Amino acid sequence: MLETTWGDLSWKQGRCSGWMFGSWLRRSCGPRQIFVEKHRARAAQTGARITVTEDIDQGVAGADFLHTDVWVSMGESHDVWGQRIKLLQPYQINAEVMRKTGNPNVKFMHCLPAFHNRETKVGEETFQHFGIESMEVTEEVFESPASVVFDQAENRMHTIKAILVSTLGN
Repeated sequence: MLETTWGDLSWKQGRCSGWMFGSWLRRSCGPRQIFVEKHRARAAQTGARITVTEDIDQGVAGADFLHTDVWVSMGESHDVWGQRIKLLQPYQINAEVMRKTGNPNVKFMHCLPAFHNRETKVGEETFQHFGIESMEVTEEVFESPASVVFDQAENRMHTIKAILVSTLGN
């Protein structure tokens, strides 16, 4: 399984056991080098593969999942939004990027909320200020059969409930 993700990867940590992790992103948004080295060493022991690249074609080739996150946090100034949009627009997940995986069964994941259309206040403000219909993912991909974002959110909800039960109960 190959998961390709975009986001601020400086905080993401986890185990890799026989799976492939690809990251296609601007170097300035990438994981810290110590994180990459640590997990490449672990990957060598488990048969996993870690790829970090700015090249979209290389980053998504063969992916089973494309995963992204919001480009900016709520409450940040429009200056920051403008800088992030300019920096990350080439990395938007759209139908072309999904096709570039070469996998007709590729799935799209997002931890939500997603800025994929103009139907929200933020979406409309983004369009008015920056002239873009969507940010990290297009409406076409977000609403497609390949999108598993709501299944992902539901699984997260059940996981959170299980943690609450295990910490509050006997």
